[in-house]
Amino acid sequence: MKDDNFIIIAVDGGAASGKSSTSKLLSKRLNLLYVNTGSHYRTLTWAILKAGYSVTDVDPIVSHLKAIDIGTRIEGKEAHITLDKRIPGQEIRSEQVNEAVSIVAAIPEVRLFLLTYQRSYEQLAREAGFSGLIMEGRDIGSIIFPDADFRFFMSADEGERTRRRRLEGQIDSIQKRDQLDTKRKTAPLTYTEGAILVDTTYLSLNEVADKMTSLIHLVEKTDPKPQENLGKNTKS
Repeated sequence: MKDDNFIIIAVDGGAASGKSSTSKLLSKRLNLLYVNTGSHYRTLTWAILKAGYSVTDVDPIVSHLKAIDIGTRIEGKEAHITLDKRIPGQEIRSEQVNEAVSIVAAIPEVRLFLLTYQRSYEQLAREAGFSGLIMEGRDIGSIIFPDADFRFFMSADEGERTRRRRLEGQIDSIQKRDQLDTKRKTAPLTYTEGAILVDTTYLSLNEVADKMTSLIHLVEKTDPKPQENLGKNTKS
């Protein structure tokens, strides 16, 4: 652990693997600033669609990035991206955004546009008095914070993830999202060596959070950090 005890936790995984719910719960338990980078790409996608661009028109999209005004607002333990000084609402979870977000997120210039912005959250969390930062997405442990104190990679089988998305009222294709996110050339969704695998298929939210919390506390006491896989139990 670092000398100042400020911790950075990177949580990666595919859609509906449990990243958001678990990260939010850990942020409450451990006084961490929670950041959902998926909302960053959804916000940019919505802004691009609203401006009238097709997601396949890469050059105009890249030029339009200069006109997009993003910022940050912290509410409770969660940091929200702002667009034109406003936190986006449900419009960034529309069917149109669901269909386009992985395409926009695959554009290298879009990812570069957000890189410094996303890394700036560490300083924001420190200045706001949090004990650490927990950021979830698809390239947090591989690109944004490769030296994070904890790098978790969450997964669940496709059928369970599809069921969860339907319960959330989302209708995007899990299989299609996975293919786009793992096959893109820039910062693909991938397990990186040393990350801790968490299979959430047969675990409740509290069970996942308990396992991760226990490991974090264990490492804080013992360092160096152990490598292990969590959630390999089967359904009873």
